[in-house]
Amino acid sequence: MGRVIYKVLATVAGLIGGMIAGAIFKAVWKHLPGQDQAPKATDEDATWRELLPAAALQGAISAGVRATVQRGGATGVRRLTGTWPA
Repeated sequence: MGRVIYKVLATVAGLIGGMIAGAIFKAVWKHLPGQDQAPKATDEDATWRELLPAAALQGAISAGVRATVQRGGATGVRRLTGTWPA
C-alpha cells in the first residue's frame, strides 16, 4: 500500500517540482548581470560558452528540487503508513 501511495504522490510532486525548478532557474538567471533569458541549445547564435553554464545551473537546480521533493514524499508516506517506501 505504501508503494502505491508513494508512486502517486511522487508523480504529482514530480510535475509540480519540475514547474518550481523551472521558475527558480528563470528567477536566478534574470539576476545574473546582462542576462534576460537563458540561451537555448537550439539557438543558432548561442555559443558553447553561453550554453554550458546555463545547462549546468539548470541541472543543479533541478536536481536539488527533485531530491527535496522525493525526500519529502518518502517522509510523508512514512508518516501516513509507518513504512519507508522502497
